[in-house]
Amino acid sequence: MYKIATGAEERVMTGMASRYLYLVRHGEATADESGLTAAGRRQATLLGRRLRDVPLAAVHHGPLPRAEETARLIGEQLKGVPLRVAEVAGDYVPYLPDRSELPPDSADLFLRFLDGVTDVERASGAVLARRALELFTGPVGGAQDRHELVVTHNFLVAWLVRDAMHAPDWRWLGLNHGNAALNVIRYAPGRPASLLVSNDMRHLPEELRWTGFPAELHL
Repeated sequence: MYKIATGAEERVMTGMASRYLYLVRHGEATADESGLTAAGRRQATLLGRRLRDVPLAAVHHGPLPRAEETARLIGEQLKGVPLRVAEVAGDYVPYLPDRSELPPDSADLFLRFLDGVTDVERASGAVLARRALELFTGPVGGAQDRHELVVTHNFLVAWLVRDAMHAPDWRWLGLNHGNAALNVIRYAPGRPASLLVSNDMRHLPEELRWTGFPAELHL
C-alpha cells in the first residue's frame, strides 16, 4: 500500500512548506470608485473579524482607494499584521485572448466585453499578471507554512483561481466574485494547488451578500 506523506514529512523531504493564499475582492465601492460605501466598510470589517485567528504573515493590497480602504479596515481587526501595497494586486486585464481560444458560442460576448482594452493595457496587464503568479503562488521555502491575504479586484481573483485549477488562460473570463467574499488556495509542495474555499460569504449578513455580482446571479 502506498503511503501519502503528511505535510510535516513533505517539508522535511523538500525543504518547502505550504502557502495558504487568501484572496478577497475589495468591499462594495462608491459609484466613482473613490472609496467604499457604508456597506463596503461593514463588509471589510466583518471579513477582518473572520480572519482574526488566521496566522497571517501579511496583507497585500492593490494601490487603488477601494482596495486600500478594504485592506486598512481588515487590518484594524488583526493584531500586528503588516499591510503592503502591491502594484500586481491592482485592477487590470490579466490576459486578452484571441477569438480562436474562446468557445464559439460565447466568443462574441467576451470580445465585446474586452473591446476597449488598448495595446498598452494588454501588454502591461500581461506583465503584472505574470508577476502576480510569481509573487503570490506556489509553495514557500523553509519549514513554516505561510498564510497571506491579497485584497484586490475581481479580475485578479479570477486569474489566480483559474491558475489554481490549471484552466486555460482565457478562463478568468466569466468568473465572478462578490465584494469581500473569501477564497482560499493551498499550494503544498509536491501537490497540485487546491481551491479550498470559493466565494464564501458566511461572515456577511444577508443584506451585505451578493454585491459585486451581476444582477442575474443574485440569490
